Amino acid sequence: MFRMRKLKKALAVFAVVYVVVLGALYRVMREPALFGQVMRHVPEPAMFLVPFKPMWYLARAGSLRVGEPAPDFDLPVADLPAQAGKRSRVRLAAFRGQRPVVLIFGSYT
Repeated sequence: MFRMRKLKKALAVFAVVYVVVLGALYRVMREPALFGQVMRHVPEPAMFLVPFKPMWYLARAGSLRVGEPAPDFDLPVADLPAQAGKRSRVRLAAFRGQRPVVLIFGSYT
């Protein structure tokens, strides 16, 4: 009887800690730059205990729906050399109504 209570208490503590860790990771996933900094400290066995993929999809879902215009943004041009210390920039709104725009995020090395 005493062992069963101890076991239940230990499981309850584990469940609370697990939920707190999941909540913290979810919050960090909403900030991708911070997520990378945190994830390099997470031990590899945690990958088996945390449902990373569903959490990532939920955290990064956003509110944009099919057919809605993309929000405007302004980015430095990556494939042109900087001239006199000034980098060229491109703005999504500059293409609105002219032609389709394809955005590729990631590495192509």
